[in-house]
Amino acid sequence: MSPACPGGPAVTAPPTRPRTASRKAFGRLSLPERSFVADALRTETVGGVLLLLAAVAALVWANVPGIRHGYETVGGFHAGPEALGLHLSVAHWAADGLLAVFFFVAGIELKRELVAGDLRDPRAAVLPVVAALCGMAVPALVYTLTNVAGHGSTQGWAVPTATDIAFALAVLAVIGTSLPSALRAFLLTLAVVDDLFAILIIAVFFTDRLDFAALGGAVTGLALFWLLLRTGVRGWYVYVPLGVVVWALMYNSGVHATIAGVAMGLMLRCTTREGEECSPAERIEHLVRPLSAGLAVPLFALFSAGVSISGGALGDVFTRPETLGVVLGLVVGKTIGIFGGTWLTVRFTRAQLSDDLAWADVFAVATLAGIGFTVSLLIGELAFEGDAVLTDEVKTAVLTGSLIAASCATVLLKLRNAKYRRMCEEEERDEDLDGIPDVYEQDDPAYHLRMAGIHERKAAEHRRLAAEARHGLQEVPGGAGEEDGRPA
Repeated sequence: MSPACPGGPAVTAPPTRPRTASRKAFGRLSLPERSFVADALRTETVGGVLLLLAAVAALVWANVPGIRHGYETVGGFHAGPEALGLHLSVAHWAADGLLAVFFFVAGIELKRELVAGDLRDPRAAVLPVVAALCGMAVPALVYTLTNVAGHGSTQGWAVPTATDIAFALAVLAVIGTSLPSALRAFLLTLAVVDDLFAILIIAVFFTDRLDFAALGGAVTGLALFWLLLRTGVRGWYVYVPLGVVVWALMYNSGVHATIAGVAMGLMLRCTTREGEECSPAERIEHLVRPLSAGLAVPLFALFSAGVSISGGALGDVFTRPETLGVVLGLVVGKTIGIFGGTWLTVRFTRAQLSDDLAWADVFAVATLAGIGFTVSLLIGELAFEGDAVLTDEVKTAVLTGSLIAASCATVLLKLRNAKYRRMCEEEERDEDLDGIPDVYEQDDPAYHLRMAGIHERKAAEHRRLAAEARHGLQEVPGGAGEEDGRPA
């Protein structure tokens, strides 16, 4: 048995099948990978439900006349040391401060995928990476074409490029869909690659000024962070204050402060050494992920999703090119991009679609990936900074597009839910009660010997019951099926 990290059960890696010339796209995950994905998605699902509640609360708070003013007052309240350039509004703290925690976890996820996950093997990484890239390029193209044709602003081209994994999983939880682990893992990997390129987009395209002194200080702090990790220094009281200093310097440098969180997450070690149950990155992620999913992201949503909703505002979403481009990018661009990227990869490589799935399943997941919330809202704020009216309209478009994508995905996934439920039951079946699903032990002789013993014991029990029943029937006067000695 290999001990698992906190939050996940210990698992034994079953014998692996020999590699073949072709591989199955959306095939069954390895047992350790399946355990990790299940644990990660469990937390993200809970966080996604909180995210939904926070978004609904923000919309209610911002639109009910009696309490609307309170939303603006709380969101606009300033706090923090002005001398350090950190006298920020509550909404600003949520976007630049709390989201740094979210991107810190994203950095750890990306590092793990590159070092120990699916992205480690180039052959396995091709499909999700190509699908994710197409799922970002096509929405950006759809947005740009919509605004060029409608004479709108192309500044928001990056808004519909992001997928919100927590929101998508919350939708799955609400509608009660049993999505197989391979599709969930594909969705998670898509989101990780999405986050990577969203980080690059924020760093490259939304940095309009640079304070080289502050940037140099942030880089020095990151170098010290890396050195302390490599020399084995431990203690949250060392890293948390250092992380706050790096974040503050990064914020004042002009580079978006969330980049500091990503950089520190990427520095953590994701491999285990002798005597370790799990890597430092896995331990820290297990501790920080609930803070990110359960507090940081919902609070960001609470102070970012509060836009005024009216019939006129919703009508403008489909008439103004900037907002229409966001909706079409999320609903149409994401679906076409991810599905098309997946199809092209399978078409022009040796990959083959898993026998258990159909292209309709890939299309449904691609539609679900059109839910863009957290990062889309953040990029919307950055793209149209200084134009409060257009920023709110773009946020409304993000909410509208995500709602349409969620509704379409719900219909498509529900049509296939009976098949998904059977697949999930098969993945979970453990008849020999050894803690490992039976599908992972088909090549293990010991498993078949255990099952033979179980069936032999069951057969012996049934023979005993048959003998007792036969003996009981012989003691009945007149024989079975007769009453008072006469045939019944």
